[in-house]
Parts: sequence; structure tokens; C-alpha cells
Amino acid sequence: MTRTDTNERAEVREVTGVAAEDLRGALLEMEAVASGTRTTKPFYHASINTRADERLTEAQRSEAIDRLEAKLGLSGQPRVVVVHEKEGREHCHIVWSRIDLEHMRAISDSHNYRKHEEVARDLEREFRHERVQGAHAERDGKPRPDRTPSHEEMLQAERGAVSPDEAKALVTDAWRRTDSGQTFRTALEERDWLLARGDRRDFVVVDPNGGTHSLARRVEGAKAKDIRARMADVYPETLPSVAQARAIQRRRWTERALTPPDGSPASDSKENEIEKAQTSGPPDWTARGGMVAQQQSALREIRRAARASLTPAKPNTTPADEQPRETGLMADFVTPEIKKKAAEDEIPRINGPSDSQDGGGRGRSR
Repeated sequence: MTRTDTNERAEVREVTGVAAEDLRGALLEMEAVASGTRTTKPFYHASINTRADERLTEAQRSEAIDRLEAKLGLSGQPRVVVVHEKEGREHCHIVWSRIDLEHMRAISDSHNYRKHEEVARDLEREFRHERVQGAHAERDGKPRPDRTPSHEEMLQAERGAVSPDEAKALVTDAWRRTDSGQTFRTALEERDWLLARGDRRDFVVVDPNGGTHSLARRVEGAKAKDIRARMADVYPETLPSVAQARAIQRRRWTERALTPPDGSPASDSKENEIEKAQTSGPPDWTARGGMVAQQQSALREIRRAARASLTPAKPNTTPADEQPRETGLMADFVTPEIKKKAAEDEIPRINGPSDSQDGGGRGRSR
């Protein structure tokens, strides 16, 4: 929310209900309070995003926040408000603590889609803004609008995965050209996509760059019951998991990167190409995963090597100049300090709030 590389302006407008006076401190304080409860999602996040020509005044913004807060049952909860401007449009983000201190439990966020839309329709009339057709409130017989990409999907596309619109066009085309789950699965594989077993959904599809897409969201015009009927001949347990599908796509990506244009196998002399492929793979690979992901990946490699060293092995008689060496990212990143931490099994763990998309992009529990 406060990134300066993608925002023209970003500022914290309000921090209330906590002792901290800054954004990071406020969120850490809210999370610390939640540690005394059973919830894994202590935050509720919502955003107010108006058109460029419908910028809210300070009074209107405060009114909108208070009305939404009351509708969600979060009145009086600690909150932070951040306002940022991007491409000429002003966005307002609000994060509340969901923890009821009296009963030490999370406040329910049920039916939040409808609650968001009800408040939005009322405010549009009061502020004389253009009406936005929702999927839950005041439909008046109008068809349900298309789903908008979630925040996670937009970030995934920014990292290099196939965009939601491109994915929908390809998956819908494969869907319409087939008449069963098995033939649909084959059609996807012919396009270098994979059908996988979802963690929260029955089926997901994984694009060649490792991006994950909900099947139900990528078939235009198909409802959940249509998906279930078509996929009746595909058993989820026979499909790879999301992690396995991504690993397959990484391997395929590497093979494509190393295969010369004439299709002949890559030669041993192309060591630089191999190193480049290892360190510049698809978006979810270590090289693109940020410092924390790189460190965690490096530490996992060290742990695997440590476990392997416990198994007696034959003496290595390979000359030193022919033995494999660390290359690319791992050689640069695995420092003596990291190796020492791994050996002592004092590996830091980064625990953050998990996200669950809800509110059609307008609200999210964290």
C-alpha cells in the first residue's frame, strides 16, 4: 500500500485503537493481540476505489469508511487507513483488527460481499457517483457481471504469468472444443497447460509459466454445476497437486530454454545457458521470489544436502576439476552464516497472515 515505486503518492492517514503510531507497528500490534485466539486471519482489509473524476472529499471518505465499518460489525475496532494515488486515481485502503477483545475471538466476516455492495449502492446515490452493477445487491433482473481479477491474480500477471484475460480465452477455447473432462485435460496439455488438483478447489489449471488459475473462473459462461458435470470422469486424486504441476512446468520451461532452434539436445558446452535457465525461470522460481524466498530455498537445499550426508556413500573418486560446483543463484546466496544457521537448525521462519479472497476485490480477511 505504501510502495513508492508503483504509486505517485502514498500516505498513512489514520492509525487508531493501537498504541503504535506507524503502519507497521500497528499491524504487528494487532497481530500480537490475535495470537491469543485461534484465528489465523486477524485482519480485515477493504478498499475504496472511485473513478478519477469522482475523487472523494475528506468528509466523504470518512463517511464511507464509517458506514462500511458499521455494516461489517467492526465498529470501534482498531484500524489503519492508507491513501495512495496511482495513474491519476486515488485509492483508499482500510485494515481493521477482527479480534473481539471482550470474548477473544474473531468477528465474523460472513456475507461480506453483499454488505460491501449495499454500502456502495447507498453511497453512490448520496455522492451522486455513477452506479456500478454488483453481483449481490440490487440486481433488478440484470445479469451477473463478469468476475474481476483478484489482487493475487493481478500480482501473478505482473510477475510474468499469463494474464487472466489471456488465460480465459485459451481455457474457454479448449473447453468448447471438447465434450468430456479427459478430452479437456488432453486439450490443455497440447497447449502446454496442466490440469491440477486444487488445495481449496476441485480443479485448477497451471500455465506454462507456473501461474495458477481457478478452472471455474477461466471458463467463460460455465457455472459451477457445469464444471462438475463435465469433469465427472476426472478423479482429482489422479491429478498432480499445484506444487507438483508447477515443478513439471519449471522442468519443461528449462528444457525449452536449453533446446536449440533445430531441436537437437543441448550440448555440455552450454554451461552459461544452463546457469541462466536455473536463475531466470518462471515467476515463482527462486530468482523471482524475493530475498525471503531465496533464503528459504537456499536453506531447504542445505537441509536436503545435510540429510543426504547422513546416508553412507561410496568415496568420491572424481577429480576435483570434474566435480560439480555450485552455480548461479545458490553460489552467490548461500553464505557461511546461512550454512551455520542451517547446520544448527536455527532457520528463521517468516509467519505472515494468510489471505482469503472475498468481497470481489473490495474486501479481504487476513
